[in-house]
Amino acid sequence: MAPSSSSIVLILLSYLLAVAPGALGQWRPGHATFYGGSDASGTMGGACGYGNLYSQGYGTSTAALSTSLFNSGLSCGSCYELRCSGERRWCLPGATITVTATNFCHPNYGLPNNDGGWCNPPLQHFDLAEPAFLRIAQYRAGIVPVSFRRVRCARRGGVRFTVNGHAYFNLVLVTNVGGAGDVHAVSVKGSSRPGRWYPMSRNWGQNWQSNAYLNGQALSFRITTSDGRALVSHNVAPRGWQFGQTFQQWRTLTINVGGAKRH
Repeated sequence: MAPSSSSIVLILLSYLLAVAPGALGQWRPGHATFYGGSDASGTMGGACGYGNLYSQGYGTSTAALSTSLFNSGLSCGSCYELRCSGERRWCLPGATITVTATNFCHPNYGLPNNDGGWCNPPLQHFDLAEPAFLRIAQYRAGIVPVSFRRVRCARRGGVRFTVNGHAYFNLVLVTNVGGAGDVHAVSVKGSSRPGRWYPMSRNWGQNWQSNAYLNGQALSFRITTSDGRALVSHNVAPRGWQFGQTFQQWRTLTINVGGAKRH
């Protein structure tokens, strides 16, 4: 039997209540610990390849994700809203934080899941930078239950591309991606063959590689995030680019299912 119009309205209303504007998912239960020291210096580097999180703009609002959330690195750059829940003694009431996934919390199979093996599968766990943890819970708690959900990432400036490697090995680190935040595909195009996009393969974290010879050409990049949205940065790297340089384009072309929109 087909659902009535009133039941459809109720279903839609329930969905809108669960997924608020800016949210990409519903609230789910998990746990959080912290690492990296009071200045979060121990969080630098990490499995996503972002390096210095201060200079990259991620700051101390970061997290290392457990295996079930990390998705073998494809979750790098995604954003989550967290609130401490169920521990009145340790939780800071009403406090929430938004963090970016920048690292991997390795499992410890030598310890049980409820006593030290916090990041073991299938647990959904966040090892937060210490300053982020202290915005929702007290230091002495060590570990707290949390509610979390995926949210859209708010970034300042455009997507950044850091080009490393050598002539036939281009390794491009993609950072500062807004919206869904997590990049699932990258293509590159050189100005000598403007009609040809070269798909890049993910090397590790958010480092993407191509074996095409692109020296001396202006470079364009097309990235696709987990929500299916494609962002195109045309000629973001000029013809005279050098390995080790970072390029940023404030104006990109966003390709949706329904068309394209400039930002």
